[in-house]
Order: sequence, then C-alpha cells, then structure tokens
Amino acid sequence: MRGARRAAAPTEVPRFVASRLRSRTIVLRPRARLSLLIHRRSVLVALLLLTLLLVVMAASASLGQTYISPTEVWRTLRSGSGPYDLVVIELRVPRIVLGALVGAALGLSGALVQTVTRNPLASPDVIGVGHGAAAATVLALATGVVSAPGAMPLVSVGGGVAAAALVYVLAWRRGMQAGRFVLVGVGIGVALSAVVQLYLTDSELEAAEQVKLWLTGSLNGRGWQQAGPLGVVLLVCLPALAWASRAARPLGLDADTAAALGVRVDRVRLGLTVLGVVLAATATGAAGPIGFVALTSPQLAQRLTRTPQLPLLCSALTGAVVLVTADLTARTLLPPLEIPVGALTSLVGGPYLLWLLGRRTATR
Repeated sequence: MRGARRAAAPTEVPRFVASRLRSRTIVLRPRARLSLLIHRRSVLVALLLLTLLLVVMAASASLGQTYISPTEVWRTLRSGSGPYDLVVIELRVPRIVLGALVGAALGLSGALVQTVTRNPLASPDVIGVGHGAAAATVLALATGVVSAPGAMPLVSVGGGVAAAALVYVLAWRRGMQAGRFVLVGVGIGVALSAVVQLYLTDSELEAAEQVKLWLTGSLNGRGWQQAGPLGVVLLVCLPALAWASRAARPLGLDADTAAALGVRVDRVRLGLTVLGVVLAATATGAAGPIGFVALTSPQLAQRLTRTPQLPLLCSALTGAVVLVTADLTARTLLPPLEIPVGALTSLVGGPYLLWLLGRRTATR
C-alpha cells in the first residue's frame, strides 16, 4: 500500500499543472503532426494593443497644426484627393506607417536580445547596434561617401550589423555567455561613441548639426522611401520570427537544462541575435537611433500578458503603440516646434530605467 501511494502521488501534481495550463492556453492542431500552443491572455492583449494602435494612428492622422476630422481623413484616403490630400497622404500617413513599423521592429529586436541575454536591462544598443550605425554614419560623411545622413540607411544598417558581429566574436569563449556578451557590447559602444564625438568636435557646424539631428532619432521628413524597405524586411523575417517564438521558450531555463532537453543553445542564441540585430539595424537606418523603445516594449508586453517568456507579437505591437504615441506627442506638444521623437522617448524612458533598476535591486 505504501509503495502504491508513493507511485500515485507524483502523478497528481502533473495533472493539476496540466489542468492549469489547459485553462490558460489553446492548442490548435491544423495537421496531424503540427500543433500550436496559444496563450489565451496573450491573444486578448494582442487584440487590445492592435485596437489601441489603430486608434492612435487615426488620432495622429487627424491632430497637428492643421486639425482634420477623422471623417475627412477617411474620405481623403479613399478618394486619394481633396483639400487635405497633401497633409494626409503626403505628410502624415507615411510618417505614421513608418513610426509603427520602426516601433514594431524595435520591440521585436528588444525581446530577442533580452531573451538571449536573459537581462531585462539589455537592448540592441547594448550589443552595439545603435553605436555601430552612428559610427558608420559619421565615417561615411567624413570620407565623403555620402553627402547627407538621410541618404544613407544602407550604411547605418551595415554599421549596426558589423558592430554587433564584432561584439559577438569578441564575447565568444567556448560558447557565448550572456554576461560577457553584455559587457563586451558596452565596451564596444563606448569606443564607437568616442568616434562619433570626435567627428562632431572636428566637423563644421552645419555638418555637425545634421549628424546631431540624425543621432537624436526623428521621423520628420521621412516617409514611404524609408517605410518600404523596412516593411519588406519585416515580411521576409516572418518565418524566422515564427521559429524564434518557439525556439526562445527553452532559453528561459538555464543553459545546462536547455541543453539537456536537446536544445542547441549556442545555435539558437546566434539565430535569435542575428534576427534581432537585423531588425534593430534596419529600424535605425530608417529613423536614426531611437532610445528606450526596444528596452521598454518587451517588459511592458510581458507584464500585460503575464507569460514566462517575452511575447514577440505583443512586444511588436507595444513598440508600435509607444512610438506612434511618442511621435504624436512630439508633434503636438509645443507647436509649432517639433521635438525629435528620440529625445522624447529618452526623456520618458530614463525614469522607467531607474524604476526597473530599483525594482531589480529590491528583489535581490
């Protein structure tokens, strides 16, 4: 009897846990050998975030120095002409779409980087993406390869990818450890920042002002020319993101446990890092370095969904909502003055970072 009781006891806990999991998740089986596990709360949060994003985008199309009613905005979009076609179609809508795409890319990139490093304080800037893009921008300007920062998204993307690759190579010591990865990224970022500051010190006033505006991060003057390539990159990355959403789950465990489950930890980390770097570098090339969106969006999304791992879809939607809202505020806060959206996100993100640091210290 004692042996029977001991054998039966362990089976009760998994059944209870399985019932809890079934109440929180939905299992879809489109094929016999294919099953999808969907978190119920994540689906609800994603729908709410999508609704909020549409509302903010509609408000951004209506508000500004010239107020246009939502009815007029819809009529202009449907007909493609009217008294407000220049303001709506040429100026506001491309900027809004670009802001949503940049925010989504930064939110995804932040979630991937924080999953790899297992550190909520990590962001693509920590692994050198923003600093590499900035250094490539100023070096291209100094050597005369290009004439203006707005004409060099490919250069900034290449610089961000190259910097992240250098960080990864230097951090590799018989495997990639998250702590070393972050420390090497901080060191490379400081060195690249020195390159940018040196250029700003020795360059002429007009060139320095252009670079400083690009380094702040802004959606002003940008539109379909920048949104098109970024949208293509996001579409191409969809299969990789589907893989990442599943491959990232075991990384919530420690490396030894994940390896014991058959996960090739180093390969998965490399794949997630490459995907996050490509998204962050492309977003930086489109709008310049915009701080704190990649840092805050995954953490906000995880607190909304209450999932053990960072949710990629909700992180993307949160990033889009945050950046479109920030751009709307930057346009309308001090009219006719327009604040660069990167300055506003940094202003709001700084206190959030301090709160996150204080929270981590208190939990320890």
